[in-house]
Amino acid sequence: MKALVLLSGGLDSSVCLSMAVKKYGADEVLALSVYYGQKHKKEMNAAEKVASFYGVERLTLDLGELFKESDCSLLEGSDKEISHEDYSEQVKKTNGQPVDTYVPFRNGLFLSSAAAIALSHGCSEIYYGAHADDGAGSAYPDTSSDFNRAISEAIHLGSGKELKVIAPFIDKTKADVVAAGIEAGTPFELTWSCYEGRDKACGLCGTCRDRLLAFSKNGIKDPIEYEQESS
Repeated sequence: MKALVLLSGGLDSSVCLSMAVKKYGADEVLALSVYYGQKHKKEMNAAEKVASFYGVERLTLDLGELFKESDCSLLEGSDKEISHEDYSEQVKKTNGQPVDTYVPFRNGLFLSSAAAIALSHGCSEIYYGAHADDGAGSAYPDTSSDFNRAISEAIHLGSGKELKVIAPFIDKTKADVVAAGIEAGTPFELTWSCYEGRDKACGLCGTCRDRLLAFSKNGIKDPIEYEQESS
């Protein structure tokens, strides 16, 4: 087994899976999807569909217990409403602190767990889909290039230098991610990015807005359905 891909079912991680399969072949790629107490199951369902599309083995992990005390608006235990604004507007209101959809140290936990699982399955690489837009303004500090550099080094050292973290979009925009997905043939229609769990993507939350804009910049229409298109 060559690579483990953290697969949320969202656009970024699905493009990572496309790239890993293209590089190594489906038999050499393992997908890992993590439940963290999110309010809806749309992400996990999308991850299952994308993994099935590529014919890769998919493991699931439940870390929901770790976030039970968090008041992040994405989580089941929170009664906060999910913000329907651009991330730039949200960061202005938080004075540079993480936005209310930031799950505390989620990527740190995901990557650490992925490292243990990757080593157990003989993988030499871990792919994850952090990109520069999410890291901007400390909206999601565990997607920043500084964080990626630090945890990549920690995992490399802690694995006896057997594991390498691959974050192909860490210095790229969401539009770059879409462009890479177009080139790799990612099944965008199977992915789910919206923070709401309704039948159609809301089109208004921060991640929907970013996704719509990214497709627009590439001159193509997003194949999923939206309740309202903000861009």
